[in-house]
Amino acid sequence: MRRSVLGSMLLASTDPKRLRTWYVTALEPAEETDVESYGVLRFGDFHLFIDTRTDIGDKNPEPGRMVVNFEVPDARAVVARMNDLGVTWVAELEDRDGSLFATAMDPDGNYVQIIELSEAHRAGM
Repeated sequence: MRRSVLGSMLLASTDPKRLRTWYVTALEPAEETDVESYGVLRFGDFHLFIDTRTDIGDKNPEPGRMVVNFEVPDARAVVARMNDLGVTWVAELEDRDGSLFATAMDPDGNYVQIIELSEAHRAGM
C-alpha cells in the first residue's frame, strides 16, 4: 500500500521575488525553476513553491505556528550567508551535543531553522 509523502510546501508572499531571492541566496537549493506563476526551489526531494497572494499581509503575524527546517551540511556557512543578508535571529547558532541549530526569520517573518546534525545524532534517529 502506498503512503502519503510530504513533497512540497507553498510559501505565499506579497513580494515573492524578494522572498525567492532570499531563499536562493541563503540556502542554495539544488534546483531553481519556474512552473507557471510559481517559483520552485528544490531542496533534496522537497520542493518549496513561492507565489504571491492578495489575501495575506506583508509579515507573518504568528511565525511560531510553522517552522521550516533545513538540514544543511555546514551551518556556520549558512549563518554567514544569512548574516550577509541582514537576517534577524530568533535563536542564534547553538551547539546541542555536537549538532548545530539556529533559527532565523525570512523577509516575510517566517521562522527558518537550520540544522547540522552530528553523525551521532543521525545514527540515533
